[in-house]
Amino acid sequence: QVQLVESGGGLVQAGGSLRLSCALSGRTFSRYTMGWFRQAPGKEREFVVAINWSGGSTRYAGFVKGRFTISRDNAKNTVYLQMNDLKPEDTAVYYCAATSSWLQTYEYDYWGQGTQVTVSS
Repeated sequence: QVQLVESGGGLVQAGGSLRLSCALSGRTFSRYTMGWFRQAPGKEREFVVAINWSGGSTRYAGFVKGRFTISRDNAKNTVYLQMNDLKPEDTAVYYCAATSSWLQTYEYDYWGQGTQVTVSS
């Protein structure tokens, strides 16, 4: 079993920055693809970014526009999402997810409980 716990969310003014963290426990995830998703009020969950097990390959949603950066530190069992130039439309609950499969945007096996990101205008 793999458990994921997100942290780092909060309230920030438009144009500000936040760094989200996702800590994994349980089985090793050294070869897990890791992803970040988000769900805004009244909306479906949407893909944000993913990174493969080595960190050498990433895939970003179009709305990121160079503002977000994903990284991972397998020695610390942690994946990060650095979010810069935040906009009100980024307001959502952000979820960390993991899969033992290849880098993709849609099918994940494990999910965290989410961390709230609120961007004020």
